[in-house]
Amino acid sequence: MTDAEASTVLVRTEYSLGRISLNRPRAINALDLDMIRQITAALERWRNHPDIQTVLIDGEGERGLCAGGDVRALYDQIVGGHPEAIAEFFRAEYAMNAMIAEYPKPIVAFADGITMGGGIGLAGHAAVRVVTERSKLAMPETRIGFTPDVGGTWLLGRAPGRLGEYFGLTGASMDGADAIEMGFADHFVPSDRLDALREALAYRADPGTPNELVLLFDETPEPSQLPAARRWIDEAFSAPTVGEIADRLRGSDAPDAAAALAALEELAPTGLAVTLDAVREARAMSGIREALEGEYRRVMWFGMHHPDLVEGIRAQLVDKDRRPKWQPATIGDLADDAGAAARAYVPEPALF
Repeated sequence: MTDAEASTVLVRTEYSLGRISLNRPRAINALDLDMIRQITAALERWRNHPDIQTVLIDGEGERGLCAGGDVRALYDQIVGGHPEAIAEFFRAEYAMNAMIAEYPKPIVAFADGITMGGGIGLAGHAAVRVVTERSKLAMPETRIGFTPDVGGTWLLGRAPGRLGEYFGLTGASMDGADAIEMGFADHFVPSDRLDALREALAYRADPGTPNELVLLFDETPEPSQLPAARRWIDEAFSAPTVGEIADRLRGSDAPDAAAALAALEELAPTGLAVTLDAVREARAMSGIREALEGEYRRVMWFGMHHPDLVEGIRAQLVDKDRRPKWQPATIGDLADDAGAAARAYVPEPALF
């Protein structure tokens, strides 16, 4: 095995382009703490480097940019009696997310294939965000009794209408066209043109900006179906509580409303309530750091005080029985203010 094959992050320069490639293809490039530190170190080196004009983030393998964070390691820390250790991971990851959003040089991200959870934290805050016909983007944290993070609530809160609530609560996937409609991506480039685009970003001087270069490869995808679904989504997901959202879905005549209701009824009620509260709080925030701080409060509350996160990871990834026992068990058992405790939690140490 070569050093490049052994490294979980490939960092190199090609003329004026700094390249960061996630290199855990068998795990769909899932992020661990060491990978986050490698990415952060590369960005720090290039921040003021006179020869690096643009940074590209992509992933090795055909399956996707990044399937998310290493939640199995999170599970091991909590059940091993060290829940405080999760702060180290989240503080490092969120600092990286903020760095990408605020970076002084343009960062281009290829969200080709599966880009979920932590992958959204890498790609969603870049200056130029590229999707393809293979793209599958999601914030699926409610499936493990958790809540969207990595700045995902900032993006969800700015999606049209109530699409942010819909995707945040259900964990549904977006294709490339949906991601552009949602504000999670900027350009659609066919996957067979990505290599040519990489070369252009490194070596082509005209046009002068990465965004203009990407436009040379950009194509118009098939239209997203989301605008046509806005009527029933906005009507249902504008309700003030998860319970009332479920009631509106139950009474809707939209063909897809029943599927959305069925999805919600399988997920952790507390995670749904916390997510609804988080997306709406982020909608009123002024910047991504504020949103990340709100997310940090909530993820640390789950890690330190609520059993659903461990139970969700157990059911999905450890025992794989797909039969989690949520607390409370049903949406009907939720208090109206079920998201309040997570919102008010004060974690130690602080995020920033």
